[in-house]
Amino acid sequence: MSMDPVGEEAETTTLSLLIRADQLDALCRNILVAIPVNLAIAAIALIVSFHSQRNLEGAAWFTAVCLANAVRIAQAWRPRARRSKGLALSPAEVDRSLNQLCLTALLSGLVWALVPVLCDGYTSPQTLFFLTAVCGITAGAITHGTPFARMPACFILPPLLSVFGCLLYVGGFDRDCLALTTLIYAAALVRFAWESEAAFCETSRLKNEAITLADSLEEAHSQAVLVAQQMSYRATHDDLTGLLNRAGFIREITSRIGRGVSSFCLMLLDLDGFRSVNDTFGHHSGDRVLIEIARRLSETLRGAFTTARLGSDEFAIFYDATSTDEAPAELATRLITAIAMPLASFDAGRLSACIGLYTGAACNVTELLTRADEALLAAKSTGRSQFHIFDERLRAKLEIHRDIERNLPRALADGTPEIWYQPVLGHDGQNLVSLEALLRWDHPEHGPIPPQEIISTAALAGFAEPLLRYILSNVCLMILELRAHGQTRTRVALNISPREISRLAIDKIVFSELAQHGCPNSMLEIEITEETALDIRSVQDKLLRLARGGVHIAIDDFGVGYSTLATLRQSYVNKIKIDRSFVKNIAKSNGNQILVQSILNLGQSLGLQVVAEGVETKDDAACLRRLGCGLMQGHYFLPPVRFEEILGQLAPRRETKA
Repeated sequence: MSMDPVGEEAETTTLSLLIRADQLDALCRNILVAIPVNLAIAAIALIVSFHSQRNLEGAAWFTAVCLANAVRIAQAWRPRARRSKGLALSPAEVDRSLNQLCLTALLSGLVWALVPVLCDGYTSPQTLFFLTAVCGITAGAITHGTPFARMPACFILPPLLSVFGCLLYVGGFDRDCLALTTLIYAAALVRFAWESEAAFCETSRLKNEAITLADSLEEAHSQAVLVAQQMSYRATHDDLTGLLNRAGFIREITSRIGRGVSSFCLMLLDLDGFRSVNDTFGHHSGDRVLIEIARRLSETLRGAFTTARLGSDEFAIFYDATSTDEAPAELATRLITAIAMPLASFDAGRLSACIGLYTGAACNVTELLTRADEALLAAKSTGRSQFHIFDERLRAKLEIHRDIERNLPRALADGTPEIWYQPVLGHDGQNLVSLEALLRWDHPEHGPIPPQEIISTAALAGFAEPLLRYILSNVCLMILELRAHGQTRTRVALNISPREISRLAIDKIVFSELAQHGCPNSMLEIEITEETALDIRSVQDKLLRLARGGVHIAIDDFGVGYSTLATLRQSYVNKIKIDRSFVKNIAKSNGNQILVQSILNLGQSLGLQVVAEGVETKDDAACLRRLGCGLMQGHYFLPPVRFEEILGQLAPRRETKA
């Protein structure tokens, strides 16, 4: 990738100016702290001079110290006062202020160089005190002047050279050696000052580079605001239709249920044969269909209706049944009729939809959605343009879930559930970076059970820990296989919801399983999923202990919830995985490209690895590479496969450092 020399030079110049400003700010702050100490030591020196009958010399010298320090305080206060008022100093003003501080430091140093007047050139009985005072105040000047070495050097050299000259003048072996020691001491202080300035500048450079990277989204303020608004909006709204998404819908209906209304109606609407629209007319036409459906729903449903697109071609409508005289069945019929009307602007074939309804007393959101979804499945089973109201037959069907709850403990004991693995690859899909463990269970009666349903059922039934230990045990076996194949830097990741982390002693469970199997902590990665209803603070301590123990922590599905941004500031986070909704068809979406680029920049500025998950096409993979995303996961490279199949993939692939 070509670089712009002019742009690089401009960035370097800007960074240098920021470092210079940091030096001035820190220097002024340190001066205001150090000068009271300077005055206190000078006051003690005044007392000593009075005690040694040098009243006039001591008073004159102390007055000079006070005047010099007053000038230094004024110079140090002026830039800080400007900045406190929000007035930035120009580069020339910064340099001028630094030079002035050096000059006044030199003036103060010259005053301290007159200390021999108070002790007969370091020959009086008070010599030990004054030598100690000079050495102490010069050492203190170095520690307070680390941001800008020239200033403490200007202060310490006059008094130390004065000591050197006086001792050399007095003569004698001891005095000569002490004079030489003073020179060595001065040289050491100066060297320390320059090294400290270099360290300060490096720290300032890193800080300002991080700030510059973090603020890159705000270079053009409107763009930064737009990106933030988009990410916040996407947490609750569907990009394509502008309707609420699943998270926003759940949040809204939860709020409405909490208002105490006794009777609600929930409709789940699914388009018939929408996949064929995409296959026949293309995804662009499919998107236009979804937009048109959303428009028709909004026009048909006027009033206190909450409408959402839950995913793909599934929509949801929620309303207070007492707010309208129209029966739910009549409204469902009217919606089906509105959707079935031909599209005037483009041809996408015949459209139709099925609707599942649940009406009745308010219950929890999960139960509402589950019952409406069962009704939708019943409607679709009878053909196109149908609706079905949740009834007793469907209620009985839900009892099947009890079978899952009843059979899962035995299945875990028998080892029936499997752990499949999908790799995260780097360098054009050639290098294996990590493996994500995915739970699979083929129920003997009901067939494949969705992993999330297994996990949620286990949590409700009180055996979330046995399920987690089962998964961890299988993951440890994979880690041992990786080590046997020499891939000790390839991690194995498993997904755990923050809700379960908060309920279980997850750190103790993880460490005990790893120790039991003899697996290194560094080869395990835990992906925490985003749940907007969860207070992430309740799990931070456990995640921090895991991270300190060597386990890597990744944020999964990054971007679908605004609250995740705060999580990135936590020290335990090593990786973020961009949600597949931003990755799918990214090659055709400028908006998603901007968002993904922003996330990549954010990850780079925070020192985090960034993985794009859900890569399904060659074009999307190529687009992500152009954006600078080196780590990818998805069916385009390899779908989730069984333990035995992934072992066959290890030999031909090279590992890369994760």
